[in-house]
Amino acid sequence: MRKWKVFFSQHMRWSSAFTQALTLSIITFCVVLPLCCHRLLYSYYFFRSTYLNSMSDEVLQKSLERGQEALHFWQSGSPMESTRFSDVAQNPELLVIVVTTRRNEGRDFHYLLQVMRQLSRITADCGGRRCAEVLLCDVESGPEENQDAKLLEGHFKVIRRSSQEQQANRESPNTFEREKRDYVFCLRQGWELVKPKNMILLEDDALPGEDFFTVVKDLLSRRFALHTLYIKLYHPERLQRYWNPEPYRILEWVGLGLVGATALLLSIPYCNPFSLSFTLSANHLVFFTLYFMVAAELIGRHYLLEVRRISPQLYAVSPATECCTPAMLFPGNASLRVADFLDGSFCYKGNAKDMVLYRKARTTPGERAHSVEPNLVTHIGAYSSVRPNPSRPKLL
Repeated sequence: MRKWKVFFSQHMRWSSAFTQALTLSIITFCVVLPLCCHRLLYSYYFFRSTYLNSMSDEVLQKSLERGQEALHFWQSGSPMESTRFSDVAQNPELLVIVVTTRRNEGRDFHYLLQVMRQLSRITADCGGRRCAEVLLCDVESGPEENQDAKLLEGHFKVIRRSSQEQQANRESPNTFEREKRDYVFCLRQGWELVKPKNMILLEDDALPGEDFFTVVKDLLSRRFALHTLYIKLYHPERLQRYWNPEPYRILEWVGLGLVGATALLLSIPYCNPFSLSFTLSANHLVFFTLYFMVAAELIGRHYLLEVRRISPQLYAVSPATECCTPAMLFPGNASLRVADFLDGSFCYKGNAKDMVLYRKARTTPGERAHSVEPNLVTHIGAYSSVRPNPSRPKLL
């Protein structure tokens, strides 16, 4: 009993650094962060049972409204806009190909029309010339037409397979192989028609951000772009956490903790309203490094990445991750190598085109692949065109 009294008398006084550290941790992780982060979708504190359904419905409603506005926009489009986008220049600095197919569900959202409207607007933000040439690749091979792509024929050049090629594609053994063949078709057709210096492939539910072309231009100006197979412009937000197998994220996480801890401990002698006893010692540095690391992970790395949108130069480039291909940048003639790699592989569940490319980039000598963070596109496709859909899509 006496030992406990001695312990409390020595360590549980406010002047004790141990007491201050314990109090700070309890207030931060049990009071402040839960109050501030319980409505943040990608935070560990998110009240899923309370907010997920309402937030999902709100996002769906906004997407539906954007889709209807885009439908009205293209239905009433002026002839000038049609001339502007249907004439594609040869050898452009950048070509954007949007891959699309008909959707059985979620047709009223008009994802393709949303994406094309956004592209039509932001391509004009590069001064006297367009930021990029734009092609539409309609890979629908079913008996019914892709009505949204049909509507855009008067505004954009549309690439389609011949009737015989469509019939052959319908006989693909599985969805993943068919998706891969569609991807390869669009890559090769875009290159053969336009011969671009660089190419971007967007899926029809990848909505570009306002700074899309500004950041892409900056990426292509960096030296690494000359020696990369592809640059991923999107990675699912729920997979962007620090607690992840990706080694570079662990280094980033530790670095963030060290910077935060050092800055705090250096500022305490000059600003210390609560009479804190911390100093720039090894023990205190380790504590605050862990403190900032845990806080950053619980808040959500996604929200910290958003700060980088201040400037294109602040966007982070890192080794490519496995998942997803809604938005891919292929510098130089890399699109031809990607098409060859995909053509030489058979895709199936567990070996989709994103996994094939990831493995090829890692195992082929001289090839590299990268990802950019934060995302340059928003994935708006709550309803998939190729996979089963829930009756009520959720954000998570």
